[in-house]
Amino acid sequence: MLKCLIYVSVTVLFMVSCGSAAQQQYKSHAVQKGETVYSIAKKYNISEETIYNLNPDSRNELKVNSVLIIPSSSVISSGTNNNNYRDHKVKKKETLYGIAQLYNVSVDDIKKLNKELYSRGLRKGERLLIPAASNNTGNTNTNIGNTLPGTQQYTVKAKETKFGIARKFGISIAELEDLNPDLGESLKVGTTLVVPDKAVIENAEIDEENFQYYEVKPKEGYYRLKVKFGLSEEEIIALNPYAKDGLKDGMILKLPKDETAISQADISVIDLEKRIENKKMKTVALMLPFRLMRNVNDSTSNDQDLLKKDPTLRVALDFYSGALLAAEFAKDNGISVTLNVYDTEKSDSKVASIISRNEFKNVDAVIGPLLQKNVEKASAMLKGEKIPVFSPLSNREMAMNDNLFQTLPTDAVLQKTMIRYLKENSAGKNIIIISDSKRVKQKEMIQTAIPTAKTVSPRGSGYIQASDITAVASEGMENWVILESENPILVSSAVNVLSAMPNNYKMRLFTLNKNDAYEWHEVSSMRLAKLNFTFPSVNKNINPEDRIPFLISYKNKYGVLPNRYAIRGFDVTYDVLLRLASEKDIYDAILPESETVYIENKFRYEKSKTEGYCNEAAYILKYNDELKFDVVE
Repeated sequence: MLKCLIYVSVTVLFMVSCGSAAQQQYKSHAVQKGETVYSIAKKYNISEETIYNLNPDSRNELKVNSVLIIPSSSVISSGTNNNNYRDHKVKKKETLYGIAQLYNVSVDDIKKLNKELYSRGLRKGERLLIPAASNNTGNTNTNIGNTLPGTQQYTVKAKETKFGIARKFGISIAELEDLNPDLGESLKVGTTLVVPDKAVIENAEIDEENFQYYEVKPKEGYYRLKVKFGLSEEEIIALNPYAKDGLKDGMILKLPKDETAISQADISVIDLEKRIENKKMKTVALMLPFRLMRNVNDSTSNDQDLLKKDPTLRVALDFYSGALLAAEFAKDNGISVTLNVYDTEKSDSKVASIISRNEFKNVDAVIGPLLQKNVEKASAMLKGEKIPVFSPLSNREMAMNDNLFQTLPTDAVLQKTMIRYLKENSAGKNIIIISDSKRVKQKEMIQTAIPTAKTVSPRGSGYIQASDITAVASEGMENWVILESENPILVSSAVNVLSAMPNNYKMRLFTLNKNDAYEWHEVSSMRLAKLNFTFPSVNKNINPEDRIPFLISYKNKYGVLPNRYAIRGFDVTYDVLLRLASEKDIYDAILPESETVYIENKFRYEKSKTEGYCNEAAYILKYNDELKFDVVE
């Protein structure tokens, strides 16, 4: 009897506090023996969810004589505009935004009355409480000139897709299509869409190179996704922060690609000088942009003037000098070499002319041309004969063919190498990411690999302060700070703040991309050395004082020490010649788990995702106290 009095008191208090309007909208129901939420919902022609919304404790246990709050008949009757609330039964394929359009209200207003929708999607057959229509607009149709409450207009940018925009605003594809009935299969840049008034993430671009995108199915939870993708709830939320409140039907998730990459433990360094078996004559075509005809006709310039005016010529000559020395080293190892040199004149039409005019069927390999479009032209013309073409200096995304070898690791390879190192060595470290808006993709890649990483965002004008770091740094652990920015102001402030941290904070600085910002005059090399600044690189730096055979031979032959292009010319050419001599076919000498190392460069070719082969071998370097670079890996 006492419990009954308590429940009645609560009900009276509810009715008084809600006022006369509330008395018209709700009534009470005393639970009888044998009644369930289902039977009560059926009695009043409402959904079970409506009862749960108004009576949260009813989810746990329904006690006899307990009092439930029930919408009055005026609330649950739909079709009269005089009521403050309506009841809506969800039909098949209906979405929240579609229902909001139907009643000319905002999605947020519906969620406020149906709180379970904050953490899940709609269910067919359930009944929703719908608030009265907004006074801000007089029609129920969504259009660009008059949007729904809680929405805004959005202009589609380059590289954005329906998946990306839906993900940006935390809605499903179906909901985006509900808001924009005339939406086609593809989006054009500049198209104006209706979207929710708040974004849940910054970027709407889709990065299919590094990630896959998945639309959550009905009733899917984190357990099912772990079984399907092998990802923990923590790993999923790291890439999709808006999923922390739960998964819902149609939610767009960004997930790591399921790739079977070769582990570092499986990679071994091999010495091809010890594997020379095929010593028959090797014919290599060396295609470089000397532009000899132009230089011969320029009678007013001497050699030094030509070199000053044409940096491409300087690079070509340096590369050529290294390649010649590589041919000599190969001959010293018993490999017969014919090096045919062609002047491409920096022209793809000249490249086509050279290949058409000369007999290339007996060529074992082509090194060059230097320029990307010229390399692509050469490989396209020679792919029918399967003659391998080695691109010496381009690290950009290329139009690959089955016979094209990209010898310079791309930025993507450098990033992947650094992230793998960080992931494998992050145990016991406090990982901190400092990233600006232009490096969102890189930040997400790091968070995918290390979900426990903490983040620091730059302040308004692009800088950080000591308090930003102390808020996330640890005194009891080594702090590994990953700085992702090309802004010299942010790089400078981060280096200054980190190097000035008290001694009880052990700091080390990393980046996936050592760009020009680190060469800015405000960025101190001494402070970088103090932070053991670590970064990925396509090559290491040799000590000019080391008496290695290549340096001695080059100095004796040319009278000077080689620069990086001369060393590159030697390393690329020598590797190609040794691969030709180690197998009957150079394609048989491409072993993804084997790495070759030379003066400053190393090579490990893997089959590209499209066609051709990419060099996946990169160094990880670290500043030392002498302002030189140590090889970490």
